[in-house]
Amino acid sequence: MSALPYDINIEVETRYLDEQSSPEHNRYVFAYTVTIRNVGTVAARLMSRHWVITDANGKVQEVRGEGVVGEQPFLRTGEGFQYTSAAMIETPVGSMQGSYQMLADDGQEFDADIPVFRLALPHTLH
Repeated sequence: MSALPYDINIEVETRYLDEQSSPEHNRYVFAYTVTIRNVGTVAARLMSRHWVITDANGKVQEVRGEGVVGEQPFLRTGEGFQYTSAAMIETPVGSMQGSYQMLADDGQEFDADIPVFRLALPHTLH
């Protein structure tokens, strides 16, 4: 456990969705599964999200919204939440990063940073 009151651990796994993609139309769809775990000492609710999605051409999409997958999960110390969503970019390789805006039980608002992760077709990166 962390000694910090506000500490959210975030892990992301990605996979290419071949059946939803159309490379001939510059449409590459990736699923990403996010595991969020509260390793801090104060319970907190995920209120909103902010994503920055960048393709290999440098095109940036910003996505903001309430919660994740229609939920605003409440995470007690040690609890986790996992969900899967998807993103579409125009190139076979790109990246995502962002943050979750959290509200702790004690009224403190804080951001949980989502480290940058890669979106890539299988076998395009070594």
